[in-house]
Amino acid sequence: MRLATFNVNSIRRRVPHLRRFLARHAPDLVFLQETKCRTEEFPALEFADAGYRVHAHGQHGGRNGVAVLARIDFEVLAEALPGEEDAQARFLEVRLADGVQVAGIYLPNGNSGGEDGFAYKLRWLERLAALTRARLDAFTPFAVLGDFNVCPTDADLAPGALPPTDALVRPESRARFRALLHLGMTDALRALHPMAAGTPFTYWDYGPAFESNRGLRIDHVLLSPELAERLADAGVDTTARSEEQPSDHAPVWCDLAA
Repeated sequence: MRLATFNVNSIRRRVPHLRRFLARHAPDLVFLQETKCRTEEFPALEFADAGYRVHAHGQHGGRNGVAVLARIDFEVLAEALPGEEDAQARFLEVRLADGVQVAGIYLPNGNSGGEDGFAYKLRWLERLAALTRARLDAFTPFAVLGDFNVCPTDADLAPGALPPTDALVRPESRARFRALLHLGMTDALRALHPMAAGTPFTYWDYGPAFESNRGLRIDHVLLSPELAERLADAGVDTTARSEEQPSDHAPVWCDLAA
């Protein structure tokens, strides 16, 4: 089974990019972030001919937004992360036919809104940890995919790419990401691409950053122990970032053996 995540940075601008990614990698399920449209505006019919069923969760005003596309059966469990009233469209959780549960997330950036905005990010990470703990305590095969807006270590960004005061690298953000790993989740990309082998970045700002590989690794796939045992491969589709008028993110994918 191939799972994937892709921050498209406006689905209506990236339909061709997403269609090409689906053709290249044929994921069984892919979560999208920053769809930037209301639920009813999501162009689901653009992917029907490729065999993908869509469930979109949009937000009024064209901000945020997440969606799941799958060519396998799934049941939507939730459109909001438990623990706090939240009007922002940042979360989806689905259950697959084999009992695997998968959450797709668009974690707050934390750089806007001052310290209140950063506190919201930290609370979001803590709520995600509480959900993850509940799934693991129930021995549910569980994965979390998406744009975490966290560079877990200094190896996950190009030298000088961000100041130490940026919310993506602040110690508080990194500590809460590590807390997810300490619960027993495995960072799929890092597990197969150790730091010594070089870091596959997933985000490059617009401009010369992609050509100079001045990037960040902020899009992640985390797997519960049951799923980590099945991890066969993982990677970043940098082709999507090299195309004309791309998203500033590249898709991340992983393969789980049967």
